[in-house]
Amino acid sequence: MTKRIKIELPKLTSDLEEVNFQDIYDEEDPQLLNCMVVGARVDHEVMEKVIFSKVLFKNVSFIDASFHHIDMTDVIFENCNLSNARLCEGIVHRVTFIDCKLVGLDFSEANLGNVSFENCDVNLSNFADARLKQVIFDNSSLAGANFYDCKLSKVNFNRCDINNIDFTQTILKGIDISTCTFEQLNVSLENLYGCEVSAHQAIAFSKLLGLKVKE
Repeated sequence: MTKRIKIELPKLTSDLEEVNFQDIYDEEDPQLLNCMVVGARVDHEVMEKVIFSKVLFKNVSFIDASFHHIDMTDVIFENCNLSNARLCEGIVHRVTFIDCKLVGLDFSEANLGNVSFENCDVNLSNFADARLKQVIFDNSSLAGANFYDCKLSKVNFNRCDINNIDFTQTILKGIDISTCTFEQLNVSLENLYGCEVSAHQAIAFSKLLGLKVKE
């Protein structure tokens, strides 16, 4: 069983006021603070340098939204749809995604710390050139995701579908994928050094070395 890393969870109060997402335009800078947004549709919205702090998003749709250089701290997304949303070069700290659809989500060049993805569809997402520290992917699907040239530190992939992930130029030392399922990974052998795998996975990787394994 994968040893679960410890992360800091979002710090929200229990008395958050429900607001309309459009309230973000009432501020001098686009931001939502200490509030809850429920059932909103923010599809195709385009904003720069948005700030979300101590916010609960529940049943909110952000399909194809673009929030470059976003700053998120202490945020929970519950049953939200961020498919094809662009959160490039963002700062994401103490953020939790629960039961969310994140197909094609773009986190390229972002900094993620103390972030968890629980029961999420993260297929075809883009984390290229991102930094991930203390991040958990739990019981989620990441098929076809792009982790090209990522910096990973204390990252957990627990019971995930990681088929055809692109780990090119990404060092996997200390990363445990032993409970994950995949048929193919795009990864160089030198970057697999120190990666924690199951016995079955070890056989599959040995074939990449040209070894003939007798069972």
